[in-house]
Amino acid sequence: MMAEEEVISSHVSDDEGDEKIQYKAPPEKSLSDIVQQDQEDESLRKYKETLLGASSSAGTPIIIDHSDDRRVLVRQLALVVEGRDDIVLDLAQGDLNKLKDSPFTIKEGITYRIRIDFQVQREIVTGLKYIQRTHRKGIQVDKMTHMVGSYAPMEAMQSYTTPPEDAPSGMLSRGHYTVKSLFTDDDNHEHLKWDWSFDIKKDWD
Repeated sequence: MMAEEEVISSHVSDDEGDEKIQYKAPPEKSLSDIVQQDQEDESLRKYKETLLGASSSAGTPIIIDHSDDRRVLVRQLALVVEGRDDIVLDLAQGDLNKLKDSPFTIKEGITYRIRIDFQVQREIVTGLKYIQRTHRKGIQVDKMTHMVGSYAPMEAMQSYTTPPEDAPSGMLSRGHYTVKSLFTDDDNHEHLKWDWSFDIKKDWD
């Protein structure tokens, strides 16, 4: 990770929209531009090597999947609940269109986090952002936007975990929910967009 992992974590209504995030992205620089800059500064060179890794700091691009031009490869989304095994959605294999047809159960009122595991390749990615819109019976009932941060290419898996959230509780909250998720960045690249679903019930299945 290049910068602080979590910059903003906020909930906004649909009426507010994305314009609430008043952040102007800095001019984009390629990895090679950053590596070549200030080469005479030994301390800065070592800092870049620590930050970017030996391969990236030497100007050698890290490519994890030669068949995929994306900078961010989103591998999975996990629902994390203390005391229980993670509920994992595989986003790297299979048909993403089928995810929404296989809902998982969330017990009402529980505290949970969402973790997204991903890899960055080819170039630095700045201002990664996770947007999630939740619908019930065709009506948007929640929207959250999390600023994830900026990351350098790295073969190792990286992850972002949202702050704790409380699932709704009560009879009226139980039922089927559909979710639209988007992993994007400062330059509005859509690294991955997918739909999934869950059911809120009185207890776990």
